[in-house]
Amino acid sequence: MKRREFITLLGGVAASWPLAARAQTSKTLRIGIVSINPRTSPVWVTFLQRLQELGHIEGQNFTAEFVLGGAPDTYYEGMKDLVRHNVNLLIATGNEIALKSALAATNSLPIVMVAIDYDPLARGYVTSLARPSGNVTGVFFQQIELSMKRMELLKEAFPELQSATVLWDQTTADQWRAIQSAAAALGIPVAGIELIKQPYDYERALSQTLLDHRRPVYFVMSGFFFRDRDRLANLALQRRVPSIFGTREYVDAGGLLSYGPNIIALFRRAAEYADRIARGAKPADLPIEQPTKFEVIVNLKTARALGINIPTPILLRADEVIE
Repeated sequence: MKRREFITLLGGVAASWPLAARAQTSKTLRIGIVSINPRTSPVWVTFLQRLQELGHIEGQNFTAEFVLGGAPDTYYEGMKDLVRHNVNLLIATGNEIALKSALAATNSLPIVMVAIDYDPLARGYVTSLARPSGNVTGVFFQQIELSMKRMELLKEAFPELQSATVLWDQTTADQWRAIQSAAAALGIPVAGIELIKQPYDYERALSQTLLDHRRPVYFVMSGFFFRDRDRLANLALQRRVPSIFGTREYVDAGGLLSYGPNIIALFRRAAEYADRIARGAKPADLPIEQPTKFEVIVNLKTARALGINIPTPILLRADEVIE
């Protein structure tokens, strides 16, 4: 059940941009994407759907080339290959390696980012959020800043919480360090399990939590984890492990709790940036945006299966409760 409307991004929806600029005739848009998640992922389905709503019809005035990414070298080679195929805009989503690879491939083509787990301003990729100045714009949100909030949500959900397990990987080391700091401030011991070699052995990782079935598992925001969210949620449920994630898609798949921005809305916004650029706007003139609203999603069906009672205060402030 819906608890309140969710406003995703500072700056509103595409309608907030000048109508005159949006009304210009767009050139043929040829975008290139390197992503861990395939074209059928809900984030890309939404992205392409939004572009179609804005008048970019595949096979007519728009094409999209996808390259599946994985290890860092696949990102570098994928971005270079897309530039060789004469795309006129690159989409860099997820961890820092995507943007770094795009910039290594071109210093002139526009790049629209959905930056997760890194700050493009602090890392020097842009000179300003209001006026990026280079060929990069888009949206970003820092998972690091949400680490404390998610740990607080875990503690509220489990008042007797004594410890938690954190699953992380190579691309999310910053999140793991932030979680350790947040957990220490709350007095909650955490054990980290790093997933190293692809394909990840989630079964083995989760088996290390079985000594205490009531010990929750915190899954960091990783592109690999998002791709495997159905499997992760199901494994946690099968092993009777309470779980917390970064976005609602995991909870839709059967996870217990999530706290974070609406990632689907972020990808819709990325499509709107691509549309603006296709109509003549320069990335340097399009301010970089951050989410200002975050949502708590609770899966009561999963809670009942685990024999867990979610405290009433969490249910009252949840944006949606899945029953």
